[in-house]
Amino acid sequence: MSTCSADLAAYLTGAGNATGAASLICSQFDSVSNQFIDTGYAIDSTYLLFSAYLVFAMQLGFAMLCAGSVRAKNTMNIMLTNVLDACAGALFYYLFGFAFAFGTPSNAFIGKQFFGLKKLPETGFDYPFFLYQWAFAIAAAGITSGSIAERTQFVAYLIYSAFLTGFVYPVVSHWFWAADGWAGAARGLNHSVLFKSGVIDFAGSGVVHMVGGIAGLWGALIEGPRIGRFDHVGRSVALRGHSASLVVLGTFLLWFGWYGFNPGSFNIIDKSYGPSGSINGQWSAVGRTAVTTTLAGSVAGLTTLFGKRLQTGHWNVIDVCNGLLGGFAAITSGCSVVDPWAAIICGFVSAWVLIGGNALAAKLKFDDPLEATQLHGGCGAWGIIFTALFAREKYVNQVFPGRPGRPYGLFMGGGGRLLGAHIVAILAIIGWVSATMAPLFLLLHKLGLLRISAEEELAGMDTTRHGGAAYVYTDEDPGKRDGFMLRSAQGRVEPGESTPTQV
Repeated sequence: MSTCSADLAAYLTGAGNATGAASLICSQFDSVSNQFIDTGYAIDSTYLLFSAYLVFAMQLGFAMLCAGSVRAKNTMNIMLTNVLDACAGALFYYLFGFAFAFGTPSNAFIGKQFFGLKKLPETGFDYPFFLYQWAFAIAAAGITSGSIAERTQFVAYLIYSAFLTGFVYPVVSHWFWAADGWAGAARGLNHSVLFKSGVIDFAGSGVVHMVGGIAGLWGALIEGPRIGRFDHVGRSVALRGHSASLVVLGTFLLWFGWYGFNPGSFNIIDKSYGPSGSINGQWSAVGRTAVTTTLAGSVAGLTTLFGKRLQTGHWNVIDVCNGLLGGFAAITSGCSVVDPWAAIICGFVSAWVLIGGNALAAKLKFDDPLEATQLHGGCGAWGIIFTALFAREKYVNQVFPGRPGRPYGLFMGGGGRLLGAHIVAILAIIGWVSATMAPLFLLLHKLGLLRISAEEELAGMDTTRHGGAAYVYTDEDPGKRDGFMLRSAQGRVEPGESTPTQV
């Protein structure tokens, strides 16, 4: 400011107090500059909060998708687990998870600051960032709940959800997303990065989807298939969900939320990549990311539609919805660093990964009611590989600046270093989640806390564990009770009745 004052003073020599006038003018410039900085913070915080709200809305999508994918007798149970994921996840991510994930300064393995959000807010770590990351954590837990649906005790949900969101998931997110994690592409410039590239898992094909899918794999394996899922000679028997309408509704809600999941992972939007006033900025990258997300999911849905048509002879909306979500899970890793045409390839391949995974699961007598292991685990792993093949140099350097000569996609001329780093990432995620979640599910199984009894499973958990069914079927005429009434309807006083009617 002193230089600015001296310069202005030279032009104000006729004034009574040139230096004072110059100081006043420059102070006004400083004030305006600070206001622009404040506005930038406000814009970025609002953008991140809005993205967090979109990601949280995915919980409603998960709830609807899960409810429609299970049989009617287990609807209340699966809905309650989705509510539980959000509630338990909020508490344990607040107490431990956020600190383990982003508590810096720390070591390369796990964070060790910000327990209970202590020391927040500070530069780079404000409350909107916590809210956004919490929404991601509960998404991982929601994936796992689908794999073990219709046969799991409620206490097991409580335990695994708290453990996953409070410890298992945060450690993985620290590895790949924290400034001092050992594998992330965004690792601080004072640290070396894995294979000189780091792992580009921009929004979590590995961090979120593989973690949830692998955890679900172990839960479903240790529990075993649902009663009736395979007949006495081992042939697959479809136990279809009770509502395609809820599945489609949940899919569209998840699609909507993915625009916060992927584009929102930039965290800020007010950042320029080129000369001031040009179109080159993070705002354009955000738009491109939304486009690649849309194309990957859409192509995956179409490919699944025709692929399953060739297999079964039917146009199945449930298969299309799962294929669509598989495409989204795959593109999540590289959505910000690939071209739209590459996203089409991503979606096409992810559909066949899901179809092949389902065929393998049936052959191995593996039962996952929502195909979560195949969809999130399998397609998530493909997404990690896809990014290592198709990441574009220009986009990589824009999104992860500061390291000239950083390797990029193999098929784009960037060499094999990024692919090597991503193979290491896949193996690390599988190893870590297996080493933590498999013993937990096995311990719950040994203690008799994992699976419900056969009698309860056949009757349905809504009536045996949750006080009544999700749906009450009664005759239109309240005076006639000749038909079947669910247990939850017994003891209910209907309009026009003075006492409950028993049947």
